[in-house]
Amino acid sequence: MFLCLLLLQLPNKSLLLAACAACIGGTFQYGYNVSVINAPTLHVQNFINQTWRERYQTNISVDALTLLWSTIVSIFTVGGLVGVTVGGTLSVKLGRKGTLLVNNIFALTAALLMGLSYPTGLFELLVVGRFFTGVNAGIGLCVQPLYLGEIAPTAFRGAMGMGTSISITVGILSGQVIGLKEILGREEHWPILLSTTCVPAFLQLLTLPWFPESPRYLLIDKGDDKGCKKALKQLHGLAGCDGERDDIEKERNNLRDFQAKKPWELFTDRSVRWQLLTIMLLNAAQHCRNNTKIYFYAEYLFTQSGIPADKIPYVTVGTGACECVTALTCGLLIDRLGRKVLITGGYVLMSICCILFTLTLSFQDASPVVPYFSMACLFAFILSFGLGPGGVTNILTTELFTQTARPAAYMIAGSLNWLSFFLIGLVFPFVVIGLQQYCFLVFLAVCSLTATYIFFVIPETKNKTFVEIQNDFKSLRHRKGWKRTGSNWTQLYYYLNFTATL
Repeated sequence: MFLCLLLLQLPNKSLLLAACAACIGGTFQYGYNVSVINAPTLHVQNFINQTWRERYQTNISVDALTLLWSTIVSIFTVGGLVGVTVGGTLSVKLGRKGTLLVNNIFALTAALLMGLSYPTGLFELLVVGRFFTGVNAGIGLCVQPLYLGEIAPTAFRGAMGMGTSISITVGILSGQVIGLKEILGREEHWPILLSTTCVPAFLQLLTLPWFPESPRYLLIDKGDDKGCKKALKQLHGLAGCDGERDDIEKERNNLRDFQAKKPWELFTDRSVRWQLLTIMLLNAAQHCRNNTKIYFYAEYLFTQSGIPADKIPYVTVGTGACECVTALTCGLLIDRLGRKVLITGGYVLMSICCILFTLTLSFQDASPVVPYFSMACLFAFILSFGLGPGGVTNILTTELFTQTARPAAYMIAGSLNWLSFFLIGLVFPFVVIGLQQYCFLVFLAVCSLTATYIFFVIPETKNKTFVEIQNDFKSLRHRKGWKRTGSNWTQLYYYLNFTATL
C-alpha cells in the first residue's frame, strides 16, 4: 500500500525503483543479519561442540562455548564499525552508487565463508563471515541514506529517506520468517540459512546498475553537469528536472572551492557545531531506547501470558510485522506532519511507555491480566519507536549537512551508532540485573531529555532545501551568540523568544 501511494505521488516511478534497488542490498542487509542469527543459535552451538570433540576428543566447556558464540554474534558489531569508518571515504571516491555496488563483495564473501563452515568443519569461518556481514552492513548504513537523500526531490525527501527504516524493518522481519522451522530453521539447514545473505547482494547487483549516480554527487563533487542533467531526467522526469537542478546549483555555489571534509574537521568547524551535536545525541540515544532492549523482556512476557514456548517465534514475527507497519506509516506521514512533530512525539510516547512498563512489570504477579498489559506496552513501545525516532533520525543526518560535510557526518553518526550498539549490548544485562524492572527509568530519562532537546533546538526541515536548513542553523548560532557579556536574565529572555519561534 505504501509503495502504491508513494508511486502515485512521486514525479517518476524510476525514482522509487532506484530507492528499492539501493535498499535491497543496503540497510536491508543490516536488519536481515541482525535477526537471522537468532534462529540457528542451538544448531550452531551443537556444531561447535561436535567440531571441538572431533579435534580434541573432549567436549568444549560451557564457558568456552559461550565465549565462541558471543564472538560470532558480536563480531558483527566490530565489522559494522569498520564498515562505517570506510563507507564515507568510499562514497566520495567511488560515488554513492559505486560504493553500494562494491559493498556486495563483502556480503558474497561472507555468504561463501559461512556456507562452507559446516562441510569443512571450521567454525572459525563463521567468525570471519559474520565480520564481513558487519562490514557490509556498516557501509550500507552509511552510504544508502546518502544516496536516497540526494536523489530525492525536496518535497519527498522525508518519504524517500524512510526507505532506510523500512528496509531495516523488512530485513528484520524477513530474517525472522526465514528462520522459522517450516522454512530454513531446522538443524540441517542452518548453513544455508546463514548464507542467504548473498540473495539481496545478487538482487542489487542485477538492479542498481540500471539507475544513475546521485545527481548532487555528479555536479558538486565531480563537476559533471551533463551527467547530472541526465540523472535528474531519469529520476525526476522532465517536469521536475529544472527545479531540482537549480537547488543543486545553489548549493554548489555556496560550497564553491570547498573540498569534502574529513570527520575530524567537523569537530573543529564551528559552522556545523549544532548539527554535529544533534546527530551525535540522536544516534547515541537511538540505542539507549532501541527495541532490541525491549525484546530482552519479550520472551518472558510471552511466557507469562500463557503462550506455549514453541509458538513464541511466531509471536516474535508479529512484533517484526508491527515494526514494518509503523515504518510504513511514518513514511506516509513524515512529509505531511514534519520531522520535528514525529520524532518529538515518538520520544514522548516512548517515555510514557517506559513508565507503564515499569509499573506493569512491578505488579506482574498481582493479577493474571497484568502480563497482557505488559504485552500491550511492548507493542506500544515498538509503535512509538517506529512512528518517529526509528525513521526520522537517519533522515535528519542527511538534511542537517551540506554536500561536503555529509559523508563525514555519516561516518561520525555511524561510528557512534555501532559503538553505542556494542556498549549498550554489553552493559544492559548488568543494568537489568542491578535495577530489574526499574531499568526502564533510565530509558525514561534518556527519552525525556532527548525530546526536550529536539523541541527547543532542532528546526523543522520539512520542504526546505539543504541551503535553507543551513540558514536556520546560522540563525541559531547568531541567537546563541547575542550579548554574551549581558546578564543571565537577558540571555534567557532572548533564548526563550527564539525557542518560541521554533
